[in-house]
This record gives sequence, C-alpha cells and structure tokens, in this order.
Amino acid sequence: MNEAALSREEIEQLVANIVHSKIYAAIEEFIKRNDQRAKELSLIERIVRVEEELRALREIEIARFEAAEKRFESLQREMNAKFESLQREMNARFEALQKEMNTRFEALQKEMNARFEAVDKRFEAMEKRLTFIQWFIGIGFSLLTLIVALYRVYPPR
Repeated sequence: MNEAALSREEIEQLVANIVHSKIYAAIEEFIKRNDQRAKELSLIERIVRVEEELRALREIEIARFEAAEKRFESLQREMNAKFESLQREMNARFEALQKEMNTRFEALQKEMNARFEAVDKRFEAMEKRLTFIQWFIGIGFSLLTLIVALYRVYPPR
C-alpha cells in the first residue's frame, strides 16, 4: 500500500500543485478580464470627461458669441445714434446755409433792382435831354425857316 498508496505529503503536494495551477490560471484569467474591464472603464471615464469638457467649451463659446453679439448690437445702436446726430447737424447746417444764401440772394436782388432803377432814371433823364434837344433843334430850324421865309418875303432894302 505504500507503493500504491501515495503518501499524504505527496497527495498534498499533488493537490497543492493542481490547485495552485488551477487557481493561478483562474486568478490570471480573472486579472486579465478585470484588467480589460478596468481599461474599458478608464476609457469610458476619459470619454465622459472629454464629452463634459466639450460641453463646457461649447457653453463657453455660446457665451462668447452672445457677448460678441451684444457688443455688436450696442456698437450698431451707437453708430446709428451718431449717424442720426450727424444727419441732424448736417440738416441744421444746410438749413442755415440755405437761409444765408437766400438772404444774400435777396440782398443781391435788391441791389440789382436799385441799379436797374438808377439806370432807368438815367435813361429817363437822357430821354428828357434828348427830347429837349430835339425840341430845341426843331424850334431852331423852325425859326431859321421863318427867318429865311421872312427874308424872302421882305427882302432887305
């Protein structure tokens, strides 16, 4: 029985070797699976963090775009106000210039009318002189004609 029967130590050794190899293989398999799962979980955690970061970046960009849009809107309002102010100022200047031009034109027209009236008076005075000269010449010729006619009718003796 000794030979056929194994000693307790040999059985323990054999069982220990079998258990050790089986447990070692099972532990190794367990570690491989869990390591794979750990890597997968790590990747999933990284993906979640990346997605959260992207969401945060998207929110930041949206906030920046809204801020930029508000700045553009305020700038547009400011430019519109400045343009309207400038347009009112230009209209006021144009109206003032137009009034000044009308005043100058009226003054020039009055001056021109005064000059035309002065020229008309000169023409009237000239016409009166010419009428006087015409009458004077007419009377002079009539007197000469009368003297010549009287001289013929009444010759000198």
